[in-house]
Amino acid sequence: MIARITGAAIRGIFVALLIAMPSLLLPDAATRSPEVIALLAILAAALTFAEYFSSYPSFVEFREAPPLNRMRFISLALIVILVSLVARHPMEATALTSLVHGLASGLGDTLDFAFSPIQLTGLMMPAHVAPDLISQVMAAAALSYMIALITILGFALAIRLRDWPLSNGPFNVWTNLPLFDPTTGGDVVERLQRDARINIVGGVLLPFALPAMVKLTSGVVDPSLLAAPQTLVWVVSAWAFVPASMIMRGLAMLRISDLIAQKRRAAYASSEALQTA
Repeated sequence: MIARITGAAIRGIFVALLIAMPSLLLPDAATRSPEVIALLAILAAALTFAEYFSSYPSFVEFREAPPLNRMRFISLALIVILVSLVARHPMEATALTSLVHGLASGLGDTLDFAFSPIQLTGLMMPAHVAPDLISQVMAAAALSYMIALITILGFALAIRLRDWPLSNGPFNVWTNLPLFDPTTGGDVVERLQRDARINIVGGVLLPFALPAMVKLTSGVVDPSLLAAPQTLVWVVSAWAFVPASMIMRGLAMLRISDLIAQKRRAAYASSEALQTA
């Protein structure tokens, strides 16, 4: 009981710190509505505590199948922190912001090739926007995109090398997939595989589709709002993290479907052996 409360409290504190991180790293002049940010951080911490304190799952998937959610959180935290430092550099340059900004700019130049998602983030910006802002957006996008790719690769290696999720013990479908009802909608394996493919395809296409959608709806959505540092941090973070999270979810569901199929084959082989005995 104490371990559950402690773990839930620590997770809640980390989530609150993540939401407040841009406000802590950016200069005071770039921070807007600190009261709203504090309220959002408290609410997110409370929801996280309630989710992990309860014995019954509600909406967080793979709650008891580490390191998937830990990798997601670390990836998002790194993206938010580093993009915040990139956004801070033009206002208050330090040795750390110069290092991160130089790394991000180098990645932006490297990944700025034809039809790349980084190039599309630059093309979605209006023509009247200053070139420095376009470069900053592309640098932040390249850094966050690279972190997302490394996270996906790390989870794929965890599945391959660490035999995820069996390395953590038996996998409970109800606890780790609370929103998935195995009793409806046809065969479980086929549904898992279909959902996995949808998530993977959607995760691959989103980084390309979102800048194109912003460009097409430029009369409704103004990309120049990215000049606000906090807006830049959260928009770029969501642009990179959400597709990566979808791909990781798809890989996880493919793995679970494979495990269920293996269990079925083993049970079928056992029944065949008993019938022939």
